Amino acid sequence: MSQPTWTVVVPVKRLDAAKSRLRGALPGVPHDALALALAADTVRAVRACPLVTAVLVVTADPRAGAELAELGARVVPDLPDAGLNAAFRHGAAAAGDGTGVAGITADLPALRPAELAQALAAAQAGPPGVRRFVADAPGTGTVLLAAPRGVPLDPRFGGGSAAAHAASGALPLAGAGPSLRRDVDTAADLATAARIGLGPASAALVATARAG
Repeated sequence: MSQPTWTVVVPVKRLDAAKSRLRGALPGVPHDALALALAADTVRAVRACPLVTAVLVVTADPRAGAELAELGARVVPDLPDAGLNAAFRHGAAAAGDGTGVAGITADLPALRPAELAQALAAAQAGPPGVRRFVADAPGTGTVLLAAPRGVPLDPRFGGGSAAAHAASGALPLAGAGPSLRRDVDTAADLATAARIGLGPASAALVATARAG
């Protein structure tokens, strides 16, 4: 495996506003706790990826910032406070130019470090100077955007982001594993992620809901 060569940026919304379609998905579990668990499991997996030298969380939420910092992330205030793409750009700027920069969504609770490493290695070995992206499980959204060292991240996350990233010149990374592609927006997504295998924070909340 190559030496760590990537800084990964993870924007995290204010917990009370994050993942609105998941509200009520786990009876008896506060919504902000679920949103934070998804982010914590994502950060934990990214930190464990052998190709990642640093994880940079961009957030305006003090609780999320404190807990994710305890997991080893560097936390940067979301000064633009202008949505997901602005947060990705802000994080990429804060990362500097010493590594490649990848942006990843904060809702990948089943993420396996090895699958992230496979994607980042493929991005590193791809055409020089070209951004690469991984589409979500349905194929319309984006879970990962990777820019080699010296290449602007230029994020286009949001509705139809896979097509938007392709139109901007980024190339898709084929063959990404299911844990990387399974972002969680709905209760059905969470159930699918649970079948893959949730990280500890999300698994604990699912267990609490079932016990209740």
